[in-house]
Amino acid sequence: MKQTRHAARPDASPGRRAFVLASLAAGAAGLTSSVAVAAQSDGTAQTAARLVTEFCAAVSKLDPAAMRPFLANDVAYRMTETAAPIIGAEGVLDAYRKLNATSITFEVLETFTAGPLVINRRIDRFVSPRPFTWQGVGVFFVKDGKIKEWSDYTIR
Repeated sequence: MKQTRHAARPDASPGRRAFVLASLAAGAAGLTSSVAVAAQSDGTAQTAARLVTEFCAAVSKLDPAAMRPFLANDVAYRMTETAAPIIGAEGVLDAYRKLNATSITFEVLETFTAGPLVINRRIDRFVSPRPFTWQGVGVFFVKDGKIKEWSDYTIR
């Protein structure tokens, strides 16, 4: 698994972080052989990581048109580990529109890759009528140059 580090926070617990990320990576490794086939046909882990990093930057533009090119038409997105998935790019974009945010920032702290899987640890900040900050791990599956699946897991 290739690891790319971004501005790590000094107050983050390396043991807990490593455990969470290793657990997610182990779960990702258990995916079916179709993931291996997708990894071979979709390019390198570095390309997938770049796509996800650019997508996270696009979210801050507050423009669904800026996010749209990164998402597969039939993308499946889970906002949290307990949420039902939102299916389809337009559904994902609509969920972000409904936040009524005046500012969104995805601060990527670390990125790990395994073929078409990209795992990033982030702090997301939303300025909206109900402002909130979320810290967690995003797991993205990239296929054919698009985000096909995206799940966020909260770190408490």
